[in-house]
This record gives sequence, structure tokens and C-alpha cells, in this order.
Amino acid sequence: MARKLALNDISPRGVASATRASAVYEHLRSDIAHGELEPGSKLRVEAMCTRYGVGASPMREALSRLSSEGLVVRTDLRGFSVAPLNWDELPTLTHNRIQLESLVLRESIEHRDQAMEDELVLLVHRLARTPRSLSAEQFQPNPAWETLHTAFHRALLSRCPSRWMRAFCDNLADEAYRFRQVAAGQSFSSRNEHAEHTAIFEAVIEGRSEEAVRLLTEHYSKTSSVLAVGAQPAPTQTASASGKVAAAVIALG
Repeated sequence: MARKLALNDISPRGVASATRASAVYEHLRSDIAHGELEPGSKLRVEAMCTRYGVGASPMREALSRLSSEGLVVRTDLRGFSVAPLNWDELPTLTHNRIQLESLVLRESIEHRDQAMEDELVLLVHRLARTPRSLSAEQFQPNPAWETLHTAFHRALLSRCPSRWMRAFCDNLADEAYRFRQVAAGQSFSSRNEHAEHTAIFEAVIEGRSEEAVRLLTEHYSKTSSVLAVGAQPAPTQTASASGKVAAAVIALG
């Protein structure tokens, strides 16, 4: 019911179908990224229409859009499903994200302004005061921290003039987040992420582009030694190996 009300608030009577499709697209994209719709799960149009409170036409349009972005798989005979996670692709994803964001970060720093600095100051402060896990005993994702973390990384790139480049960065970040969410419950990360964020922030606002890129690269590459071992462990592998891969995924920024 809450999902229906949310979409109805966004899409009052008489609004164009395209607007409804955009609204449900955003909800679907968020639910896939946060793991609420599990990798490989079926997305039956009728069931999705009921869940999100929209008609078949905007739902199909939203699913088709997500399919073009790689978050949804469309099969002629089987319909739509959430794209599976291919653990073999994780090192490539990390490498591509570093390449692209390094370019976009340099552009953003070149065009930085006071408003960008103010936004980053606030986000760093709030991240410092917000625990990543809701539990001290086991990892329990804190939605408030995740929201601030996403906002911080987007703010770093926000002054890049190219909206296409920023959109590509968002897509890669969402895909990395999917990996992290799947494995997050298996292991805590011992990293001091606040110190990493603060160092990146200081380099950005002071215009030290090369240092900022280096720090961002290190931020995304903390797991390189684990990733070099291989991909997702098979069911027959040890729990210890599984925990190492989980820790690697959590370490993705």
C-alpha cells in the first residue's frame, strides 16, 4: 500500500504515462540497487504492476529502460528478471569505475565552486556522525549512511559539465553497490572510511586534482589483493574464503 501511495503522490490523475513510467523506473532502480529485488528474480509484469500501483504500459516502459541499462534482463519467452551478479566481472567493474571517475573528478574539481564545497562539508560532517551499521555485533546496513555515502560520491563529481559522464558514473556506482549489498551481511569492514572520505574531500576543495584522483583510486582499490585471488567462492569452498570475498565487496566505496 505504501508503494502505491508513493507513486500516486508522484503521478496524480491526468499525468502523462511517461511520468508514471519515470516514477516507477526510479523505484525499481532503487529496489534493485538495494537488493530488495534479488539478482535473478523474476519481474512478472502483472505482479510488478500490483506492487508499484501502475498500469502495464508504464511498467513495461520502465522495465525496458532498465534492461537497456543492464539492471534488468529481458528474454523473449521468459519476460523480465533482475540481472544476475557476475562475480568474475567485479575486478573489471572496479577498474572501469576508477578510470571513468578519475576523468570526471578532474573536470569537477576544475569547475568547483563555493556551493560544492559547502555541500561536501555538510556531507562529510553527517557521515562522521552516522554509523554505517545499525548493530555493533553484526553488520546491519544503515540506510541513512548509505544515502549520505551515495550523495558524497555524487557531490564529488557534480561539477563535471557532462551530464552523460555523470550518468555513466552513477550506473557503475549502482552496480558496485549491488555487489556490496549482497555480501555485506557476511563480514565487517575494518577500514576507516571516514578518514578516506575526509582526505578525498580536502584534496578536492583545495584543487589538488592528482592527489584527489590518487586517493579516490586507493579508496576503490582497497580490495585489490583479495580480488586477485579470484571470483565469488563456489559452494564447496571454505567459509574463510567466503568471508574474504565478502570483505572485499564491502570495501568497495
